[in-house]
Parts: sequence; C-alpha cells; structure tokens
Amino acid sequence: MAKSNAIGRIVFGTALIAAPGLAARVWIGDHGDAPGVKVLARALGVRDLALGLGVLLAMKNDAPVRGWLEGAALADAVDFAATAAAGSGIPQASRAGIMGLAAVSTVQCAALARAIDD
Repeated sequence: MAKSNAIGRIVFGTALIAAPGLAARVWIGDHGDAPGVKVLARALGVRDLALGLGVLLAMKNDAPVRGWLEGAALADAVDFAATAAAGSGIPQASRAGIMGLAAVSTVQCAALARAIDD
C-alpha cells in the first residue's frame, strides 16, 4: 500500500510540474492558468514528487519509511483543509474529489506510518 501511494503521489506531482495549468484547473477551476498559480502548482508538484520518491527510496534501501509517510499524511491533511477553506471559490465537483482523495490518503499514510517500520 505504501508503494502504491508513493507511485500515485509521484504521478500527481509530475503532472503538476509538467502541466501546471491543466492540473491546477482540475483542482481549483478557471484560475489554474494564472502565472502565479502555475508557480505554486509546480512547487506543490515537487513536494509530492519528493515525498513519493522518499518513500520508494527508503523502502528500497531498507531505511525508515515512517517519517516520509507522516510527512505525506500532514501534506494531505493540509491539502484537505485548504481545499475545504476555499469553499465555493473552487468548483463543487473538484472540491469534493480533491477532499475525498486527500482524506483517504491522509488516513492511509497515517495508518501505514504506524505499522511500516515495526
């Protein structure tokens, strides 16, 4: 499960880096093409790419994975809260989808963090 979450995070992060306008539009709607939004989307993408790679490399090198998963859970919890706080400023379908994904990933990463290095 940790590997699958990491791969998903790498894919999502890469999409934000490679196509920040498109990825941001999916998340926040029409404002996704603004230059400043693209900067933040790429920065967010690097965050997820780094967290995903951190999990995979730690697993490959038999290093502790827990901290990477805890960091991912925190990042996802903030994504959930920030999306919720935006309220109707984000299209309803996008808001629901992102919040659902962030909630599931937060719980999954937190649970995995408790069990993975035992």
